Amino acid sequence: QVQLVESGGGLVQAGDSLRLSCVVSGGTFSNWAMGWFRQAPGKQRESVAAISWSGDSTWYADSVKGRFTIARDNAKNTVYLQMNDLKPQDTAVYYCAGRNTYYSESVYSDEIEYDYWGQGTQVTVSS
Repeated sequence: QVQLVESGGGLVQAGDSLRLSCVVSGGTFSNWAMGWFRQAPGKQRESVAAISWSGDSTWYADSVKGRFTIARDNAKNTVYLQMNDLKPQDTAVYYCAGRNTYYSESVYSDEIEYDYWGQGTQVTVSS
């Protein structure tokens, strides 16, 4: 059974940094494009960052460009989201997602394009 498990969330202050991890099991992780999404209370889920199966292509939402970095380690079946200079508006539940791309170098920023989802990890940023 495919599982995606996020970790690394927590309560931090504005300006702090945090690194989220998502470990994938039961699937061909090296064939997957991966993405990070977030959903704040009362808001729609939004795409934050995406990365191709090889890691050579990435995409970021305008709201996080220059602050967040997505990376992956295929040997560890893990995708990361390094979040720097966190702001209160970054407060949300963060989810990782995967899509089998059959070695396409595409990246995806729409949640409907993903096949597998984790349960999420809470990130709270205080003022």
